[in-house]
Amino acid sequence: MNIKVKSALVYGGSVAVGMVSGFFGGGGGMLCVPLLQFRGMEAKRAHATALLVILPLCIVSASIYIANGYFDYNAVLCACIGVVAGGAVGAAALDKLNATAVSIIFALLMIGIGVKLTIQ
Repeated sequence: MNIKVKSALVYGGSVAVGMVSGFFGGGGGMLCVPLLQFRGMEAKRAHATALLVILPLCIVSASIYIANGYFDYNAVLCACIGVVAGGAVGAAALDKLNATAVSIIFALLMIGIGVKLTIQ
């Protein structure tokens, strides 16, 4: 694929990642990982990189949601405990699994979420 076309797709995809996360309050990482892999990044590195890429986006989006009154502090406190624990376990698991297993788990998770959203 032409490098200019590939770059345009990556930049356009990055805008889509930001829009999805801003609009839905999350989910950009689900788009960011395949985008990074399309760019040629190995699966484990793409998953780890997506976390750092999404961080500033989350801060900006959360700030806008807070300013508009769409924020539940009690829910945040409850969720933070699980998110921090799950993040530590997930990061440790990423280190232990091979790239193929990570890609399969990610694909199954995306399919499962898609099915769940479809039948709601």
